[in-house]
Amino acid sequence: MDKSEQTKSISLEALQAGDKAEFALMVDKYSAMIYRLGLKMLNNPQDAEDILQETFIKAFHNIDRFDGRASVSTWLYRIATNEALMLLRKKRPDPISVETPWQENDQEQEPLQIIDWCCLPESELMSNEVWEYLDKAVDMLPNSLKVVFILRDIEGLSTRETAKVLDISEAATKTRLSRARLRLREELTKYFSERIEGQPDGT
Repeated sequence: MDKSEQTKSISLEALQAGDKAEFALMVDKYSAMIYRLGLKMLNNPQDAEDILQETFIKAFHNIDRFDGRASVSTWLYRIATNEALMLLRKKRPDPISVETPWQENDQEQEPLQIIDWCCLPESELMSNEVWEYLDKAVDMLPNSLKVVFILRDIEGLSTRETAKVLDISEAATKTRLSRARLRLREELTKYFSERIEGQPDGT
């Protein structure tokens, strides 16, 4: 498929009319996006493939219910996210679900220590080991924080788009993103503090 076809906008009217070519175009355009999301959420290629397949099966069967108020990509993100969360909860139950109303008084503790990373060489900050550690830290986030972080900071959705995907308020989206970032910063603080302490004279 050439680039002009890849960038062609998806026609909701054609999809709802049962146009198989239009549905194939949608699958081709968004498969990589959905697979990447599934892989980040589940950290397993087979699970990501399952999410990809289930997303388009449900999209096909529910296209008549899509009212077009959100973009096709946002709609697909929402289906894929729900599928990923259902599978993730089977593997690792999370007491806070995306559907649970946000409790404003449910606050995380501030990190006990935030180190100054300027003492570390850039090569260490950008090493493969650091990225692997960060991936593991993201994977260990509670499901409700993990999905917001992935959609906003990895997939690059706006706060408004993320809120639509998860069917929560923009305020809740911002709060969960802040909590996720704080937890990850705390984990990286632990990681880098060990390396700073291991350097001569602590520098």
